[in-house]
Amino acid sequence: MQFCPLISGSSGNAAFLEAAGKRYLIDAGATGKRLSQLLDAIGVSIRTIDAVFVTHEHSDHVAGVGVLARTYHIPVYADADCFAAMPASVGVIPVDCMRVFEPDREFAVGGMRVLPFSAPHDAAHAVGYSFFAEEKKLSVMTDIGCIDDRLLQRAAGSDLLLIEANHDVDMLLAGPYPYPLKQRILSRRGHLCNEDCGQALVRLHDMGVKRVILGHLSKENNTPELARVTVEAVLRAAGVEDLQLCVALRDRPLAPVEIA
Repeated sequence: MQFCPLISGSSGNAAFLEAAGKRYLIDAGATGKRLSQLLDAIGVSIRTIDAVFVTHEHSDHVAGVGVLARTYHIPVYADADCFAAMPASVGVIPVDCMRVFEPDREFAVGGMRVLPFSAPHDAAHAVGYSFFAEEKKLSVMTDIGCIDDRLLQRAAGSDLLLIEANHDVDMLLAGPYPYPLKQRILSRRGHLCNEDCGQALVRLHDMGVKRVILGHLSKENNTPELARVTVEAVLRAAGVEDLQLCVALRDRPLAPVEIA
């Protein structure tokens, strides 16, 4: 398996996954042209993408989904609530490109097992994913207001985990956002802060997770350096020294990661 966050942040999200000889996107939160450029940057043609897996219908995750389906006839996987709530700006997704799944029920795509699991976020129905192929497991959990035991179990044993570290609480509270937006972000259906991400990773480390990418950082309420330093401090305080950590970038791809 190979995985690469193409862009990750409050302004747009998309990641590339290659598994069992097939190529996928997880979310498509940019224009079709921009997605093509991002894929070109890692040596992948957009025409070789076999499917898109959508986490939820917010525009920073689905802006390019309609174009991918209409122009390149790429199948789009999402649950029924997500399809129904897609913003008008996405445009029509051809029916023959729609692949509707039930959250928390595993299915197979191209030699890979996929488990979408419900996630606490203020969308029609947000999901995270675990992907299983080549005896490896990748999990993706972004846009999550909190992490409970059920989500920890979904991510347990992942060879690589992409997890949200959206904001620093002090930056958010001192920043210019209106009070209702701050409350939404801080809620249990909002976004995960750096500190809570670190606390979750302490537990996940004990559940077999050793390699992590922090993602979905807020441009206004976080920095890559702060996210990493905060999470690492929480890990050190708990005696966790061997967790491999990096931070996804808001505007360009990370180097592709081999999940071996």
